[in-house]
Amino acid sequence: MAVSAATDRAADPAGAKRDERRALAVACGAHVLHDGYADLIWVALPIWQAEFGLSYAAVGILRTMFSGAMAALQIPAAALAERVGASAVLAGGTALCGLCYVLAGASAGFVLLMAALLVGGLGAATQHPIASALVARAFAGPRAMAVFGTYNFAGDIGKMALPAAATALLYLMPWRPAYALLGAIGIAGAIAIFIFMPRFAPAPVTTADAASSASDGFKPGYFLLLAIAAIDNVTRSGFLVFLPFLLIAKGASVTTAGFALTMVFIGGALGKLACGWIADRFGIIATICITKALTAAGMLGVLLLPLPATLVLLPLFGIMLNGTSSATYGSVPYFATPAARNRAFSWFYTGTLAPSALAPTIAGFFGDMAGVPVTVALIAALVLLTLPLSWILRPALYTYEAQARA
Repeated sequence: MAVSAATDRAADPAGAKRDERRALAVACGAHVLHDGYADLIWVALPIWQAEFGLSYAAVGILRTMFSGAMAALQIPAAALAERVGASAVLAGGTALCGLCYVLAGASAGFVLLMAALLVGGLGAATQHPIASALVARAFAGPRAMAVFGTYNFAGDIGKMALPAAATALLYLMPWRPAYALLGAIGIAGAIAIFIFMPRFAPAPVTTADAASSASDGFKPGYFLLLAIAAIDNVTRSGFLVFLPFLLIAKGASVTTAGFALTMVFIGGALGKLACGWIADRFGIIATICITKALTAAGMLGVLLLPLPATLVLLPLFGIMLNGTSSATYGSVPYFATPAARNRAFSWFYTGTLAPSALAPTIAGFFGDMAGVPVTVALIAALVLLTLPLSWILRPALYTYEAQARA
C-alpha cells in the first residue's frame, strides 16, 4: 500500500489518537455510504420496473449487476490499493458508488441503468477490504475487536438511513432528482475520505509474522476462519428466505411479517456492536460458540414456537444471528501479516459474500424438495458445524492473540 511518512506513534501519543479517530471516522463513514447504496437498490427496483416496463428477470439482473461486481472485484480492489494507495482507491470507489445513482437518475433505458449499477458495484468492491484493513492498522492488537463491532454497526446504520432518506425524498420530488441528490452525497463523501484518511506507515513485520506466515502473507488457520464466517453468512441468508413464510404460516399478516423482519435487522445491528465488545472481554472463540449455539436454538424456536412467543424471540435472535460477524471479521488481522491485511480482507469478504449470494437459491430448492421445516432444521444443523471448527481454530488464534499482546 502506498503511504506517506507517518509520525512516530510512540513519541506522539496525541497524534496517534488523532489518527485513530480519523481512521475510525473514515472507515465508518465509508461503511455507512457503501452499505446504504447497496440497499438503496431495493427501494429503487419497483420504481425502475414501472418506469422502464421491466420483467422480474430484468429486475433481478439489475440487482445482480451491483452485487455481483461488488463480490467479484474485492480482490482486484485490494491489489490496486497496494499499488496506488488505499486512500485514493477508497475515495475513488465511494465516488463511483455516488456516481452510480447520478447516472441512474439520468438513464433513459434498461441498458444504461444496468451500466450505472455496474459502475456502482465496481466502486462498492473497494470498501470492505480497505476500510477493514484501515481499522486493523489504526487499532492494532486485541482492542481492534471492539472497534470492529462499531465499524460493522455503521454499515447497518447506512442500510437503514439511505433507504429511509430516499423514501422521504420521494414524497418531495420525482425519483430521478431524488436519487441524483443521494448520489451527490457519495461524491462529496469521497472528497472527505481522500482528505481525512490517515496515511499510516507500514506496520513492522515481527519475527513471529515472518516465521508463521506463508508466502502470500496468510497465517495457518486463515482459511478455517474463512470457512466459519462463510457458514455464518450462508446459514443467515438461507434462513431469512423462510422467516416471513414461517411467520405467515403461524397466522401473521404480511405487515406483521415485515415488522418482524425489521426487528430482526435492528437486533442484528445491535448484535454487531455488542459482540465486538463481548469478544474483546470474553474471547473470540467463546463469542462465536455462544452466538452460533443460540442461533441454532433460535432457528428451532422460530420453527416450533407459537406466533406471540416467536415475535418476542426475534429481536434477541437477531443479535445472535448477526453478532458473530464482528468476532469473525475482527479476527482476520490475527491471521495475516500487516502487509497482507488488504489482501486478507479482500479474500475474506469474497469468500463469504459469494456463497451467501447463492444460499437463498439453494435453500429455496431444498425447501421445494423437502419442505420448509426440514430445510430450516438442516440449516440449524449446519450452524452447529461452526462449533467444532472454532474449537480446532482455538490454538492458532490464542497463539496469535498472545503475539499481538506481546
